[in-house]
Amino acid sequence: MLGFFRSLIKSRIGAAIGLVILGLIALAFAGADITGNQFGGVAGGDRAASVGKARIDTSDLARTVKSAFESQRQENPQLTMKDFLAQGALDDVLNGLVDRNAMDQWGKKYGITVSQRLVDSEIVKIPAFQGPDGKFSQDAYKSLIAQRGFTDAFVREDLGKGLMARQLLVPASFGAVLPRDAVTRYASLLKETRDGTILFVPSQLFAPKAAPSDQQVGEFYKANAARYTLPERRTIRYALFDETSLKNVPAPTDGEIQTRYKLNSAVYAPNETRSITQVIVPTEAAAKALVAEIAGGKSIDAAAASKGLTTSKLANATREALTGQSSKAVADAVFATAQGKIATPAKGGLGWSVARVDAITRNPGKTLDQARAEIVTALTAEKRRTALADVSTKAEEQFENGTGLADVAKSLGLTIVTSEPLLADGSVFGKAGEKAPADLAPVLQAAFAMEREGEAQVAEVQSGTKFAIFDVARLTPAAPAPLAEIRQQVQLDYGMAQGANGARAAADKVMAALGKKVPLADAIKLAGAALPPPNQVKMTREQLTAMQPRIPGPLALMFSMAEGTSKRLEVPNKAGWVIVSLKDIQPGQIAPNDPMIDAASRELGQVAGREYAEQLRAAISKEIGVKRNEAGIRAVRTQLTGAQ
Repeated sequence: MLGFFRSLIKSRIGAAIGLVILGLIALAFAGADITGNQFGGVAGGDRAASVGKARIDTSDLARTVKSAFESQRQENPQLTMKDFLAQGALDDVLNGLVDRNAMDQWGKKYGITVSQRLVDSEIVKIPAFQGPDGKFSQDAYKSLIAQRGFTDAFVREDLGKGLMARQLLVPASFGAVLPRDAVTRYASLLKETRDGTILFVPSQLFAPKAAPSDQQVGEFYKANAARYTLPERRTIRYALFDETSLKNVPAPTDGEIQTRYKLNSAVYAPNETRSITQVIVPTEAAAKALVAEIAGGKSIDAAAASKGLTTSKLANATREALTGQSSKAVADAVFATAQGKIATPAKGGLGWSVARVDAITRNPGKTLDQARAEIVTALTAEKRRTALADVSTKAEEQFENGTGLADVAKSLGLTIVTSEPLLADGSVFGKAGEKAPADLAPVLQAAFAMEREGEAQVAEVQSGTKFAIFDVARLTPAAPAPLAEIRQQVQLDYGMAQGANGARAAADKVMAALGKKVPLADAIKLAGAALPPPNQVKMTREQLTAMQPRIPGPLALMFSMAEGTSKRLEVPNKAGWVIVSLKDIQPGQIAPNDPMIDAASRELGQVAGREYAEQLRAAISKEIGVKRNEAGIRAVRTQLTGAQ
């Protein structure tokens, strides 16, 4: 609603809060390879910064920057490390590491801790550490951190620092409120009305009438080569294979079926589950008293309520599950009781259990013959997946031995398809709105990372079920379009560039006249050309903010000017100049009960809260003490750009 206030929130404060828990983001394992290049000692020392008693090594800084870079490349495949660093990423990451270390030391200094249980709870939430059943998998956790060169201790320490930062900053920023008078004044700004005029002075009116010479066009083309540069594009040759491509996959044997049946004997064996309603009481005497009341005619729910207790239900529990949740004694008692009856009270982990058996479900199990069909289906699917993985491995081995894409495709009976020239984001070059086939999306990043044409690789298109073999058939680097192909456009741009000088001179004359209080209609006559008629604009700031995020520059300028003034603004691409004259400002009026005040209060409260958190962060860093090693930081920057 209040875009004007939201723009206030978009500052480095929010970035600082995000960066101090950078470890949590980096360890989310969104697919980025964060090991890559290893940075040991570098010129300038192996220390990027000292934070109190701790240090941030250049290797840690480089690795974290590379992690952040790879994550950004998931969103923007054309991003280069040079451009990434030019945006200030290195300093942002270093500041985040400094903040996290400082807050970790400060918290421990004043007795604030992060328990191992809390760290465990964060680890199990990370999707990449979950198994096929959607639950945390210890094997997946160990495998992934090993792939990325981490140890369990490092992961836990990193997460602990992020959690410490969160414990300190979130309370500092939560619940901040600004005085209502201040909020009302800010909210009234949205009701403010501005009345002005916007005059366009186009370059085209002042462009040379005669066509430019070949020399002038050529020189302009060379001077503005970046303006006409076409992006890098690549043509990809590929062939897809999945289970339908497989031939002669052997059927499961009787021995394999019997072995699988035995391995899953617990699944196919007869079993029994019970659904219960239970109450936990502290003593055996209390349990017996409760049973007596139920025997006297009260329901278990009523009997529990009379003691200030509540019942809980457990559905379809096996004896083993109930033993694990409570105790063997409770499980034995429940499974010895008929449906609808109260089990003999037994002691569990939390107290004495009084349980009513609500339902008994008996599964007769399955014989080998009964289970054969589903076992055959499962084994057949596994064999086909294994065979598919073997085909993928065979293709990789052939590529490593120098076999080309065409020969490997022929040996596998696959048909090669050649794509149109593609950009790194999957767009088809020269065809607006057209994208590469969906199956090529997982291949693109690898294809654009290849340094030469003809380097064949294998890629997984769909996890475990579809693969692609591919290479880059043609690599066309980014370069200016040939002048002969765009000559007409270059001539037009040349004329606009030449006319821009005349347009500026005309705008200066109009501005000078307006500065002398000459009426706009008379000032326009001094431009030396018949300018388009000016546009009268009268609007509120609320209407302006409704245009976000695409607010026209002249309107944004009009709402930042003083009343009775005029300002000049250049139009992009040398298209001309705009003169904005602000005639009148009418202050906004807002009712005390206007809902906009409450909305502004909430959003400005967020701004204030983030400022409080920023001040706390800065104070903590100052108390702990931070020293940057500029030589080490420069060395990391050099190696990162060199690696790119």
